Amino acid sequence: MDIQTIKQRFGIIGHSPALDRAIDVAVQVAPTDISVLITGESGVGKEAFPKIIHQLSARKHGPFIAVNCGAIPEGTIDSELFGHEKGSFTGAHEARRGYFEVVNNGTIFLDEVAELPLLTQVRLLRVLESGEFLKVGSSKVLKTNVRIVAATNVNLQTAITSGKFREDLYYRLNTVPIFVPPLRDRNQDIVMLFKRFSADFAEKYRMPPLQLAPEAEEILMSYRWPGNIRQLKNIAEQISVIESSRIITREVVHKYLPQSQTSNLPVLVNDLKKAEGGLSERDILYRLLFDMRKDITDLKKIVVEILQNGQVSGNFHEENPQLIKNLYEDLDAPPRIKEKENPVHHDADDHHQIIDSYEEDTTDYIEESLSIQKKEREMIIKALQKHEGRRKKAAAELGISERTLYRKIKEYDISS
Repeated sequence: MDIQTIKQRFGIIGHSPALDRAIDVAVQVAPTDISVLITGESGVGKEAFPKIIHQLSARKHGPFIAVNCGAIPEGTIDSELFGHEKGSFTGAHEARRGYFEVVNNGTIFLDEVAELPLLTQVRLLRVLESGEFLKVGSSKVLKTNVRIVAATNVNLQTAITSGKFREDLYYRLNTVPIFVPPLRDRNQDIVMLFKRFSADFAEKYRMPPLQLAPEAEEILMSYRWPGNIRQLKNIAEQISVIESSRIITREVVHKYLPQSQTSNLPVLVNDLKKAEGGLSERDILYRLLFDMRKDITDLKKIVVEILQNGQVSGNFHEENPQLIKNLYEDLDAPPRIKEKENPVHHDADDHHQIIDSYEEDTTDYIEESLSIQKKEREMIIKALQKHEGRRKKAAAELGISERTLYRKIKEYDISS
């Protein structure tokens, strides 16, 4: 059975290579009885993979049960999984069969397995090793033939280090790992998923289907989606129900996205954005580029000063010819001196030529930096003229905040 058929059968949407890889591993391991550990962030759709594994296995006619380990209280989890005898604890008015007994010859899916208490983990380890377990309050050993598929959104290696998860259990469960990628790593699938969800909700609520404007698609694809597919589905449902217009623009999408997480920029840039009081992404990137250029220019000035002021020994060039060459390459400034047959000999003229080359290159960087500033000033002037001096609209046109625009008007001495 090919991957596309699997997707249609189990309702999986997307063409991400990482998603296809996860499905392929599930298909390959399904005919075996090997334990599988599915990892991935909350909301990525991990629950589809145990169903694939069960339905494509020899156990497909046997029972399948999904257990959310985090939703069962610690005091009753052992009874739920392994059963109990009558009178084994307060309220145990009759004997009860646990999931491992009920699902004999089938598959049990332990979702959020990292939430299991340590004592329950010991019991689970025994089931994995020998297929044996004890009911709560019983000394009779029972056997079960169950395939275990587990899933978690927790980093189990970290949980092991902190003493919250048993290392031996981890290696028993993690015989075959399957990683389900987060939605931000599948941005080519985001628009497809949104359209599918909105079409389903349009049919459910008997409304016309939604249509995404191109700029709205860009916003959806650039968002980080911390809640992954679950969050995307919720937002698609909200927009389907609340918005009267069926043409969805970027402004509409922005209303439904949490403002604190609308950026897909790296964490470092997001931290800078917070520190500067909410600068736009374009403004942040401009600032980073200017800072990088300034660092390179400052570095070249330092090299020029060292060479001019004679703070290096007279034999420096003769003793370190390769270092001089690497310095050119590291600064992305190919030497303007043609190397001679004897690379260790450089006379005084060569020394001055090196200084001249650095001075020229430093000047090039300064002029280029000023050129970018000039272009930015021209863009601001044009935007202000276009909107007749209305700074709010000019800032929106430029993609920066009104406060940033005001600062740049003062910086470039623009009369508005």
